[in-house]
Amino acid sequence: QVQLVESGGGLVQAGGSLRLSCAAPGFTLEHYAVGWFRQAPGKEREGVSCISYSDSSTYYADSVKGRFTSSRDNAKNTVYLQMNNLKPEDTAVYYCAANTMRSRCPGPIFTRHEYDYWGRGTQVTVFS
Repeated sequence: QVQLVESGGGLVQAGGSLRLSCAAPGFTLEHYAVGWFRQAPGKEREGVSCISYSDSSTYYADSVKGRFTSSRDNAKNTVYLQMNNLKPEDTAVYYCAANTMRSRCPGPIFTRHEYDYWGRGTQVTVFS
């Protein structure tokens, strides 16, 4: 069973920054598109970003565009989500997920069932 591992969450004041990491022990993220999702209490899990393997192209939800940046270091088998200018509405559990059916993200479309392997999430709490 492949289990991704997120880290880097925490408590931060509005306007602050965090960098999340997504590692994949025993599994190679290279060649696959990797997405970030988040789920706030009482809400559906929503897509935040996707980064392709083939050209490292990235796509973002409108709510985070211009503030969040996804990157990947294939040598370290790790994907990152840099989150700047955080807002209280960004508070959620953040998950990374690998889409083994695609090496390239299908645009700013985040279809949960296309992602095969997930992490357990890391909590991000933004206070004002």
